[in-house]
Amino acid sequence: MSAIFVQIRCTPGTTYEVAKALVLEEIHSELYSTSGEWDLLMKLYPPEGVDIGQFISENISKVKGVERTLTTLTFKAF
Repeated sequence: MSAIFVQIRCTPGTTYEVAKALVLEEIHSELYSTSGEWDLLMKLYPPEGVDIGQFISENISKVKGVERTLTTLTFKAF
């Protein structure tokens, strides 16, 4: 499966709490704090055959303090 990148916008003042909660989910490959419009960037490899929207909703969007997500799918092109 190709990597998926999820940008996460947090309720102001909750970025560290959100990051800690996401780490406990143990679904990511990498998690970064970012500057700009989004607060966190997560790289993950979801299980084969999983519904990506449902996976994001059940594992990321449900975390208290997550306001919005933007998911980017990647494809093997080369």
